[in-house]
Amino acid sequence: MPKNLQDTTTLHNGVKMPWFGLGVFKVKEGSEVVEAVKAAIKNGYISIDTAAIYQNEEGVGQGIRESGVARDSLFVTSKVWNSDQGYESTLQAFETSLQKLGMDYLDLYLIHWPGKDSAKYKETWRALEKLYKDGKVRAIGVSNFHVHHLEDLIADAEIKPMVNQVEYHPHLAQLELRDYCKKQGIQLEAWSPLKQGQLLNEPTIVEIADKYQKSPAQIILRWDLQNEVVTIPKSIKEHRIIENADIFDFELAPEDMAKLDGLNKNERVGSNPDEFEVGFQ
Repeated sequence: MPKNLQDTTTLHNGVKMPWFGLGVFKVKEGSEVVEAVKAAIKNGYISIDTAAIYQNEEGVGQGIRESGVARDSLFVTSKVWNSDQGYESTLQAFETSLQKLGMDYLDLYLIHWPGKDSAKYKETWRALEKLYKDGKVRAIGVSNFHVHHLEDLIADAEIKPMVNQVEYHPHLAQLELRDYCKKQGIQLEAWSPLKQGQLLNEPTIVEIADKYQKSPAQIILRWDLQNEVVTIPKSIKEHRIIENADIFDFELAPEDMAKLDGLNKNERVGSNPDEFEVGFQ
């Protein structure tokens, strides 16, 4: 189990990815995202997750530069948006992301959504394989892929995805997907781990939080880690950024893990990947 904020999981290509990071979905471009990134790095975070569609890559890059921490000691993720899927357009979108971030490589680049056209995401994947072979990105993966999307992609892929980032929280435990990814050596990563705050008043979670003298958010994020799922909670407040990461000094007992597992309802706060169309804005 990870012992601190810098601890890493090893992806199937040998690249080390931090178990915990800062997500910046819906964090405004400009000072809001710059300050959030700086606060995270100042407090020990080494992983930052953004995406082209978040429209804050420039601020993420600025925050990283202003943090004073060397680029090579950080792990930076971005994603190709639906309307940029396809071989050439993905290569172009990647260069745009790099330019905005002010970097010459990424640690992880993901296909943001599968969409309904498997031929299209396979073209996009081919572009990611090229970026990987060219040394422009240290690891490649997907986001919001169900098992059937992964099986379909892997059937024609030269390189297996290293990561699958999906909505994951106690109301959406993704058991089948988790098992499949584990068997395939694909690291599962959680977005919206707190169900956009909706889980913070869940009675079972509040009760467990009281037992450990931790916040409900800390209990959920610890559950992620004990399930071997990388997690990237989003916050713009420094005290919350610090609090979210204060989860390495305790361990949830098996019976409490089981109680949290028991909250699963297969309920999403985001879109279902089978229904979310590429090009849909």
